[in-house]
Amino acid sequence: MNENKGGPRPPRVLGKVLSLGDFERLAARRLPRPIYGYVSGACEDGQSLRANREAYADYELTTRILTDVSTRTQEIELFGRRYRSPFGIAPMGIAALSAYRGDVILAEAALRAGIPSIMSGSSLIRMEEVAAAAPGTWFQAYLPGEQAQINALIDRVAAAGFETLVITVDTPASANRENNIRTGFSTPLRPSARLAWDGVSHPRWLFGTFFRTLARHGMPHFENSFATRGAPIMSSSVLRDFAARGHLTWEHARAIRARWRGPMIIKGILDPADATLARQHGMDGIIVSNHGGRQLDGAAAPLRVLPRVLDAFGDRPVMIDSGVRRGSDICKALSLGARCVFLGRPFNYAAAVAGAPGIDHAIDLLREELSRNMAMMGVTSPAQFNPSFLVRAPPRVA
Repeated sequence: MNENKGGPRPPRVLGKVLSLGDFERLAARRLPRPIYGYVSGACEDGQSLRANREAYADYELTTRILTDVSTRTQEIELFGRRYRSPFGIAPMGIAALSAYRGDVILAEAALRAGIPSIMSGSSLIRMEEVAAAAPGTWFQAYLPGEQAQINALIDRVAAAGFETLVITVDTPASANRENNIRTGFSTPLRPSARLAWDGVSHPRWLFGTFFRTLARHGMPHFENSFATRGAPIMSSSVLRDFAARGHLTWEHARAIRARWRGPMIIKGILDPADATLARQHGMDGIIVSNHGGRQLDGAAAPLRVLPRVLDAFGDRPVMIDSGVRRGSDICKALSLGARCVFLGRPFNYAAAVAGAPGIDHAIDLLREELSRNMAMMGVTSPAQFNPSFLVRAPPRVA
């Protein structure tokens, strides 16, 4: 765990947090129902949300004994940069509503820990501020409606100092997130007696996150959807800014590839044919993802399609997100060929519960789980994971 080293004492609540799942249970109590519902929810019946977790139970791990693992390392290399562990922080929209300056503290925690972090294009803090606070952060963009707007956004990302660009492509239409309606979350946020009560009944969030943000930074805006500042979270024009992107094609990806000089990654691939197209269009990496179950209910769990996607993309980095909660999950994804694993919700919950110390604690928990598992399995580096460490679990009885 992180040592105090004379600094501020970590929040006492962290003494109760033994796993990432503990953060979620605490966040459910600390966040207002609409905010927690937005973060935790998926779309429609939540089939893909559940499948993302269940897919990891499809595999069991084998072990190699009497192997010297005393010098094991978790280090990996991605796009010419060394990272201390093979996992990172996935992009999460409106993270600054879960925790004060959420995007900044997430990126800074990743920098301290030496792991990759991806800032969301649906964020409420200017990308320039995050890039300055945590150099090396990746930026995830949702593409605007016109090529001129896309070009201007990409140029802004480059000018801000980001070196690695992630394009999310699995949002051609707005998802049917019934859960948001049931929990009172809307885009834009609409003042109501119910919303007011949700805030008042969670005073730690109300004063520590929302009022603190208003007092120091004003009403939050969607800062990074375009080259210019987007709409405030309570503006009706938010819906226009996040209109469906059904017109986007591989030609847009080709144009961005010609414009962007650094590593470029496509996020949201589930089909090997798209992995082949990504390779043909010069992508440096892909992230196999179903958007955490938030877009198409019934979409395949990324872990289940990972081997086929790997075959189609060749030897370039294939990464994965959606459903990872344990060090053993990381072992399974790496054994199937993933180069790096990303987690979103757990780090959001950690930030909501305890701010920056919470994120540090979550990273430490996951890193220690992975270290123990590597020792048990006789693995001394992530590069040693391969399918021989996995066996199929017997079918679960309904």
